[in-house]
Amino acid sequence: MRRLPLAQLSTLVRLMKVVDPLIVRVLSRDRRQGARALVARLRMRAARVLREQARIESLYAIERDRRGAGFEVIAGVDEAGVAPLAGPVVAAAVILPEHVDLPGLDDSKRLDAGERAALYEGIRRTAFAIGTGIATVEEIDRINILQATRLAHRRAVAGLGIRPHLVMLDGRIPADVPVTQLVIIDGDATCASIAAASIVAKVTRDRVMAGFAERYPGYGFAVHKGYSTKAHREAIARLGLTPIHRRSFVHLEQQLIPIG
Repeated sequence: MRRLPLAQLSTLVRLMKVVDPLIVRVLSRDRRQGARALVARLRMRAARVLREQARIESLYAIERDRRGAGFEVIAGVDEAGVAPLAGPVVAAAVILPEHVDLPGLDDSKRLDAGERAALYEGIRRTAFAIGTGIATVEEIDRINILQATRLAHRRAVAGLGIRPHLVMLDGRIPADVPVTQLVIIDGDATCASIAAASIVAKVTRDRVMAGFAERYPGYGFAVHKGYSTKAHREAIARLGLTPIHRRSFVHLEQQLIPIG
C-alpha cells in the first residue's frame, strides 16, 4: 500500500465506509506528507464514528433504565407546529422495540428534510406502534395552543392502538392521558423514542402544510410551513387570511391585518 500513488490512496480513503485500523497502521508508517494527512483524516473520521456511536447509545439509556424498573411498553411523544401562524399542531407517539437500528436518529430540528424523510421511513418500518394526533386551527383558537397541544398528545397516544406502560414527553407539561408519565426537558435530543416521535410529527405536519400550499397558492406554506416568516407576513398583508390561519395568533402578531 505504501507504494501506491497518493492520488490512489486518497481515493481509497474516500471510498472507505468503515475505518480499517490495519490500513491506518500501514499508512502511519508511510513517510510521505500526503500519507500523514490521510492518516489524520482517517483518525478524525474514526473519532466522529465513536462519538456518534456513543450519542446513539446514550439515546436509549433512559428507556433501558425504565424497562429495568418494569415499564416494558414505552411510548415517546412529541409535537410539531406549536408556534406557527397557520396550520394544525401535530403530535406523534412512537413505541420502539428494545433493539432497533436507526442510524442518525436525533431531534427533528437538528436534521435536514432529507435526513428526516429517511428516518421517518426507518421508524415506520421498525416501530412497534405509531400514533398521530392533530388539533385543528379551530380547536387552537377555541381552547388555546397549550390545551390544543395536549389534545393532540392524547389523540396520538390513543392512536397507538395499545396502552403503553409509560409515556415519555419532551418539554415540561405532562400529557392528558391516564398513563404513568415522565416529562423530559430536551427529551427529543436525549431520548430515542421521543426523538422518533419528533420526526414523525414534523414530517407528518410538513406534508399537511404542503397540501395546504396547493389549496392556498401564494402563501408559501410548503416553504415556511405556516411559521411567522417575513414572506408569510407579507403574503397575509397582500392576500388576507385563509381558513387555516390561527386568528388568535395573527392578532398577537400586532394585528397584521384587520380581521372582519
